[in-house]
Amino acid sequence: MKSKSDKRSNDYTKIERKVFFRMLLIIFATVTTVYLLRNILRGRIGDRIVRFLVIAFRFENSDAMTIYQLMIRNNMDMILFVVILIFLIILFRFSASWFTKYFDEISAGMDKLTEESDNEITLSPELDFMENKLNQIKNNLEKQKKAALDAERRKNDLVVYLAHDIKTPLTSVIGYLSLLDEAPDMPPKQKAKYVGVTLEKAYRLEQLINEFFEITRFNLQTIVLNKEKINLLFMLQQIADEFYPMLAPQEKRVSVNVTEGLTLLGDADKLARVFNNILKNAIAYSYENSVIDISAEQQDKNIVITFTNQGNPIPQAKLETIFEKFYRLDSARSTNTGGAGLGLAIAQEIVTVHDGTISVVSNIENTTFTVKLPS
Repeated sequence: MKSKSDKRSNDYTKIERKVFFRMLLIIFATVTTVYLLRNILRGRIGDRIVRFLVIAFRFENSDAMTIYQLMIRNNMDMILFVVILIFLIILFRFSASWFTKYFDEISAGMDKLTEESDNEITLSPELDFMENKLNQIKNNLEKQKKAALDAERRKNDLVVYLAHDIKTPLTSVIGYLSLLDEAPDMPPKQKAKYVGVTLEKAYRLEQLINEFFEITRFNLQTIVLNKEKINLLFMLQQIADEFYPMLAPQEKRVSVNVTEGLTLLGDADKLARVFNNILKNAIAYSYENSVIDISAEQQDKNIVITFTNQGNPIPQAKLETIFEKFYRLDSARSTNTGGAGLGLAIAQEIVTVHDGTISVVSNIENTTFTVKLPS
């Protein structure tokens, strides 16, 4: 397997090859120029310079020859050095322009990262590795932007829906309290009924307000773990007992199958929230008169906890998005089962910071959520 340094070296192979050949060309051109210039100045060009001096300045041939000898032939190395220096400056100037065009291309490609366009970034063939990286970054940025916009849209939709849902229990609370206020001599049985309905609607109102808090604080809180040894059987039994009021009306029940003494190292409060959210989801989408099974066992160095319920299967296309923020499985938004769509997303974040995984499989028989945590 190639190391990162080897891969990086291979990335620059084309440019290195082109620079190498460009330098060879410069060296060859320089040597050739020196050779030709030396022979030219010593050959016919020398005779022409002498003839030019004789004709232009009317020197004697011997005097012109002496001047040529003193001015040019004796200073041949200096003349060649100056000519070569000028030649090299010109060549390196063009080479620098050729090389800096790569930086211009990369700079232009980076500018296109923020452009909203489906066009891919194209660079010179020698920069194909950089072209691939820039296009990969561009695609990732577009995906992240789309995911953020989708999450924001779902969040805004849920805020609107929750605001609308709040009006219903609030109206009922105000209505029944008004009736109780207007009729102080109301029969005890009817009064008890009105108080019961008012209390039920008030609890629903509290639930909706809590969901508002979930939405607003989800992106603001940083998960900090306070790990301790957890008795898994005791925790899961306690959580199951807390859901009895939700289970009883539909004659559902929870069966906890965990080996006694099975312990887990983690943040008890946060893991309780994970199991709470998964169980709440299982209760909401399970059939009436069904049993929700919670099991846990040691597998190698991990503890695997499963929540299995019998209910309508989750479509395969939605299994990939069920852990997304503000995702709601029930698009019809039943006020009895629907929440802010944050329960499973929060559960996934908590499990992830525990170095664990959470997954779900669903078929026509049952749906199973699996949490795998290091023991």
